Parts: sequence; structure tokens; C-alpha cells
Amino acid sequence: MSSKKLIQELEAEAISVIRDSYARSANPVMMYSIGKDSSVLLHLVRKAFYPSHIPLPLLHIDTKWKFKEMINFRSKIKKKYKINLIVYTNQSGLKLNPQKDKNYTDVMKTKALKDALDNYKFDVILGGARRDEEESRSKERVVSIRNKGHLWNPKNQRPELWNLYNFEKNEDQTIRVFPLSNWTEIDIWRYIKKEQIQIVDLYFSKKRNCVRRKQSYFMIDDKRFQLKKGEKVIQEFIRFRTLGCYPLTAGIKSNARSINSIIDETIKEKNSERSGRLIDTDKISSMELKKREGYF
Repeated sequence: MSSKKLIQELEAEAISVIRDSYARSANPVMMYSIGKDSSVLLHLVRKAFYPSHIPLPLLHIDTKWKFKEMINFRSKIKKKYKINLIVYTNQSGLKLNPQKDKNYTDVMKTKALKDALDNYKFDVILGGARRDEEESRSKERVVSIRNKGHLWNPKNQRPELWNLYNFEKNEDQTIRVFPLSNWTEIDIWRYIKKEQIQIVDLYFSKKRNCVRRKQSYFMIDDKRFQLKKGEKVIQEFIRFRTLGCYPLTAGIKSNARSINSIIDETIKEKNSERSGRLIDTDKISSMELKKREGYF
């Protein structure tokens, strides 16, 4: 199958899932992380309901430690598409520092997300996660049931045969839907190229102020970044394969300044794109454990 035909099929499948999810929901929302996958999902949601405006709100969990470029991009996209954007921050955790507080992710991401979903009483939550991102995400269904408290049990999910999805739920359950489940990182980039989707400039290589730690590069995005003993700020051509809180998100040395060069570079890459996300590799708070507790 040609890549063009595959992309067309993935697009059609995702749009069908989005429409079905919306039709079966009472109060739906789309998670918006500002990353490339969220940008693709937003584009698909726009296509799914065109020529009408986007009929559901977007929710961004803002930890106040995102890259400045991400927040600027968020404002630009909100204005451009007239999006009903909900920005939620767990105010009780504002003093936490991701560089030293071990409970930072639980408080500022997991708890913040669960509180936001409860406060607004969302029942169906669309997200841009893909199965190829990380081991625990490969266990996800396209339509994933969350029990009371937004808890996830990977052993208690429904079979999805012949692309038939079950949206039935109990009153105390919610549903998380992943229209991009069957996409790969390469599919995402090829679709971005094909559809000319706007993405944050951090994905492209640029000379940036950063610190090298082992084989990774951490960008100095503001004065809150803490240097370790013996570290020096250097300038290097780096880019990011995934975006999150800047002290926890490692970039890679790269000369990829265009979509084509990113695609070529990604094809040769052997590591997962989330290998640079420190919160995924902490054994105490592994991705699967966080997902079981309610993280996306």
C-alpha cells in the first residue's frame, strides 16, 4: 500500500471515530497539548465538522512550565480558529518545581486533568495519543473506558473487532477516545506535510541555548532552569520530537529544518520519540502507573 493511500485510510478512520464519539457523547472535550499530534487531531476535528465551527471545547492542562513558544502558539491557534479553549492549572501545585519535586507530575498533570474533567463534567475525552509512542500506550483501545476516579485498567477493556467501537458506559465512568491510535510518528509527519498543518517551531532544528546531559540536550527556556555542578550553557542546533514541560523534555542534535528532513531523520531513528521525556522513564512514576491513576 502506498503511503498516500495509507494516509487517506487513516484520515477516514480518524474522522469516523471523531464523529461517532461526538454523536454518542453528552459533554465531549478534546485534549490539546499543543504538540504535533494535537495539531493533527485538531485538523481532523475541523475536517470532521466542516463547514461548521468546532462543536466541542479544547482543554489544555497548563503546568506553567511549558515552553514559551508552545504558549504563544496556543494563543495564535485559538485566535485563528476561534476555538473555545479551556486552560486549567492546579493552583495548589504552583510552588512545585519539576526539577526537584517528585510529586510534580502527579499534582500538576494527573490531578489537574482529573479535577478539570470533574469540574466540567466531561464524559467523552478525545486525545492524540498513539500506540507506537510508548509501551503502555500500545495496550490502549481506540475507545477506552475509565472507571470512577478516571482510573484505567488495561485488563478490563473491550475488544474492538472490525473497527466496531462500544461507547456504552456506566454513570460513574468516562470514555477516552484516541482517533490517532493506529498512526505512527511517520504517518503524523507525512500528514502534516500533506495538509500543511501549522506546528510549533520547536520541532525544527535551530541554534538554541541548551545544556548537554549525557546524550540529550535540555533547552534553557527561562531563568528557572537549574544547572547542575559542572554544567555550562552552550549553543547547539537541536530540535524536539515531543513537547512537554521544558526542564523534563530533552531535545536531539539535528539539522532537520524542514518537514522532509524531519521525515528522513525519523525513518532512521531507532528510539521512541518519548525517550526524551523524563517522566516516562522514572520507575517510581512510569507511564503505565500514571495512566492507571488517570493520566492521559
